[in-house]
Amino acid sequence: MIIKKNISLKPFNTFGIDVNAKEFVSVDSTEDLVKALDTNPSDLLVLGGGSNMLLTKSIDALVLHINLKGITVISKSDTHVKVQVAAGENWHDLVCWCLNYNFGGLENLSLIPGNVGTAPIQNIGAYGVELKDSFVSCEAINIQTKTVKTFTKEDCNFGYRNSIFKQALKGQYIITSVVFELSSQNHQLKTNYGAIETELKNAGIEHPTIQDVSKAVVSIRKSKLPDPKIIGNSGSFFKNPIISTSKFKGLQAQFPQMPSYQISEDSFKIPAGWLIETSGFKGKTFDSYGVHTKQALVLVNYGDASGLDILNLSIQIQNAIKFIFDVDLETEVNIL
Repeated sequence: MIIKKNISLKPFNTFGIDVNAKEFVSVDSTEDLVKALDTNPSDLLVLGGGSNMLLTKSIDALVLHINLKGITVISKSDTHVKVQVAAGENWHDLVCWCLNYNFGGLENLSLIPGNVGTAPIQNIGAYGVELKDSFVSCEAINIQTKTVKTFTKEDCNFGYRNSIFKQALKGQYIITSVVFELSSQNHQLKTNYGAIETELKNAGIEHPTIQDVSKAVVSIRKSKLPDPKIIGNSGSFFKNPIISTSKFKGLQAQFPQMPSYQISEDSFKIPAGWLIETSGFKGKTFDSYGVHTKQALVLVNYGDASGLDILNLSIQIQNAIKFIFDVDLETEVNIL
């Protein structure tokens, strides 16, 4: 384990923001993780894939990069398998691994950037599927005591892009591995969300497999979302707001073309991308940053933008949405 000094974090965040870490260490074992925590656990930034954060300043602390690797089948039944995955595994690589073994459940989450260890924190989701749907448990190390705890699905208190790790236990644990339960046959496909059915139909596929669903999702995402290796971004910057039925009816009267998804009798989800596009921000550029031309949910760094540039743009968008629709737009990205 080598602790480096004054390291640029540009290669370690998908926005490509160039800020420095006072100290940086990458750990590839739980033993090294514990050693790193022993150095200064109270002054620490834990970094996974760097896909869900916006860095607005240099980090005057130890940046701990989680690079734990490994995927293991830990149990099998006639219809399902349980798979334990180390926190440092790339999320999409895990999805591809599952598809290679014909394990179903994660195909709708194809091409989501980031690593496995940070996925439960955010309860990542796409196209009608969330991580919690396949989640069994995770192991995590308490940053202060260095003790290992297993969190069940119930313990994690998952919500929409939310979990106990973003709320009551924020900053207290580092997830080291995650266990998923996946189908090994009789897969239950979810194709009725977004453009998946249209994509499958255009490909002439009437009886899709999990591999077909994944290919459809990848195609849709590539058509809308920029590759962070080419254009700096963090995927969806904002959450889709959930509003009350009464508020929804009022907005619907003003904006009859507004798309929506009913969550319950009392609530509706409104696509944040539609709100942003309707407000006139889609495709807008400001020097070297702006809003993506194909997906208004995505804020982009075209070159040498600072984190504060992106943050100020996000605040400008939030203020506009509040003024026009009286809807509060929450960030999905962690701002540091």
